[in-house]
Amino acid sequence: MPSYRRPRLFVPVLLCALAVLAARPTDATDHPSGSGARPSAEVARLYEAAAATAREYEAVRHAAEEERAKARRIEALLDRRRREAAVLHEDLGRIAREQYRSGGGLPLTVQVMLAENPEKLMRGHRAVSRADLSVGQAVERSRRAEERLVADEARAAAARQRLERREAELAGLRQSIERRLRAARARLQGGADGSVTAGACPGAVRLDQPKAEVTRAWVAPVETYRLSAPFGSGGKRWADRHTGQDFAVPVGTPVRAVGAGRVVRVACGGPFGVQAVVQHAGGYYTQYAHLATVAVGQGDRVVPGQWIGQSGSTGNSSGPHLHFEVRVTASMGSALDPVPWLARRGVTL
Repeated sequence: MPSYRRPRLFVPVLLCALAVLAARPTDATDHPSGSGARPSAEVARLYEAAAATAREYEAVRHAAEEERAKARRIEALLDRRRREAAVLHEDLGRIAREQYRSGGGLPLTVQVMLAENPEKLMRGHRAVSRADLSVGQAVERSRRAEERLVADEARAAAARQRLERREAELAGLRQSIERRLRAARARLQGGADGSVTAGACPGAVRLDQPKAEVTRAWVAPVETYRLSAPFGSGGKRWADRHTGQDFAVPVGTPVRAVGAGRVVRVACGGPFGVQAVVQHAGGYYTQYAHLATVAVGQGDRVVPGQWIGQSGSTGNSSGPHLHFEVRVTASMGSALDPVPWLARRGVTL
């Protein structure tokens, strides 16, 4: 069964990122077909913009749902407060009726003069007066509480409306970015296919990678992915068994060095298409294949999480994905299962 891994969701303020996106041209005319670096940079930039917009969209959607839940709670409190107020008003009416029945509308002095037990009458009158005062105060408190709840409800409604408007804006922005990203990915893959067919590997495309916050010695080769063909699986696309772990990702997804090392091979053509091989301490090598571009050159030193290329579908590939291998030599024929190898280094796929 395929497994999924996604990065954590944050709640960023994206004004800077979106301003950069809006400020830089992204139509096809800005990236002529002969410029290999431009589609790579455009895909990388749009990829980050899409991820950032998705994060803000999720944050705004969550906040809007919280406001809707808050409004429901306030409405329930208002309903209860109004029921309590109705009971208090009924109590006031009952007290008024009691005063009318006991006094018949006569002044208190006359009632005392006519009463058989004036002391009892006064005690009853004081009790009714206290009850009247107490209920009146409760009614006033209830009225003020209801006013506050009504004001809270109005503020919650206004906040919800603002969030819903922003949610709609972000949904439209996501669609726009995704549309442009699809077009840029197609240009990127087309250029990669042309290079592989011609047998001429393009040079390293030095991408402007966002500042990474990788603090671990080892990471997964891509951040967001679906695991597809596993190590050792059979299939008509392989001479024997599958020698790596495949990560199903869209064209242009940043591919990262899993650990510190040195790039010992960059090549294109053959079954792996565009590929890079990194040597690590301990005599291990990692391979990143079927790329659309490479962002490093042979001999470069890399650190964990550094972008070394962008995923694609070059070589013997049935669709966009990253083929990731771990070997004990730089060449084919010495592959290990990457999943437990990474797990031993604290990376769970």
